[in-house]
Amino acid sequence: MANEIETTQADINAKKQQIVTINKGSLDYVIRSGIAGGISGSCAKTLIAPLDRIKILFQTSNPHYTKYAGSLVGLVEAAKHIWINDGIRGFYQGHSVTLIRIFPYAAVKFVAYEQIRSFLIPSRDYELHWRRLMSGSLAGLCSVFLTYPLDLIRVRLAYVTDHNRVKLTKIIRTIWSEPASVTLSSKPYVPQWFGHWCNFYRGYIPTVFGMIPYAGVSFFAHDLLHDLLRLPSLAPHAVLKLSDEEEELRNHKKQRIPLKTWAELFSGGLAGMASQTAAYPFEIIRRRLQVSTLAPRNMYEHKFQSIGDITRIIYQERGWRGFFVGLSIGYIKVVPMVACSFFVYERMKWHLGI
Repeated sequence: MANEIETTQADINAKKQQIVTINKGSLDYVIRSGIAGGISGSCAKTLIAPLDRIKILFQTSNPHYTKYAGSLVGLVEAAKHIWINDGIRGFYQGHSVTLIRIFPYAAVKFVAYEQIRSFLIPSRDYELHWRRLMSGSLAGLCSVFLTYPLDLIRVRLAYVTDHNRVKLTKIIRTIWSEPASVTLSSKPYVPQWFGHWCNFYRGYIPTVFGMIPYAGVSFFAHDLLHDLLRLPSLAPHAVLKLSDEEEELRNHKKQRIPLKTWAELFSGGLAGMASQTAAYPFEIIRRRLQVSTLAPRNMYEHKFQSIGDITRIIYQERGWRGFFVGLSIGYIKVVPMVACSFFVYERMKWHLGI
């Protein structure tokens, strides 16, 4: 018995010694957090892929689905329409590109958040609300810059309803060949190829504007709800109970004890709802910009439209409500997506030992 106790204590000490060598600035931590983030994003996007397809069709005012927009009944009718015409495959049209995009997007976002947060908040003394918001916003900006072209291609794939026209290479060539922004093409010092490359970043500026509140509010609300659920009155119901050995190891790593499943999903869901509300108008503008050359009024002349043009068109069509078209579907989509994303990420970090 004494030998077994000594062996167990030796194992704990060995784990502690191993943990000391792992820090948030190390390559090992970056790789593990990147894997955790990529898997969490892929799981979350797969969970809500059917709703995401319908939401994109609504946001971009696809002529076949405009009549369904604006109500939950319309959501059901749009789902029936997709099922009758395309089957289950229709709900996942463009999802392969989504997964190719979302794994690096989520990986970069969570890695950047961990690194930026550790820089801005090196200790509990620096745990301020504005630092949390800035950490999340900067992480979102890093991830969206690197993966935006894939998001544009995904939206184009989801927008097309004629399967005979759904070819990835054709869509890429079409985006490249579309007229470049007049602002860029009119500058003699801007190469022509750069203007066409910027077509893959159409709608990027409102994405940046939207990402600042979206990612910032998402991470901020998630961390804030974690703090609230760890209050003495709620902790017995919300915090996961671990063995003494596991709790000692986590304290040694200076990691918080994970929340229970319901608490983690609850905090993630509310964080998603708050972030979606804050950033939704920018998302509407971005989606319309991404498919602006495919709209009936521009599909023949391929006229480039600016952010101001799209904003005026949306307001003329539906007033201020036009900037929140599909928001109810957005809630239905975002709540499970963000809840799943944060839950899988936290659990993956636990299993990967970070």
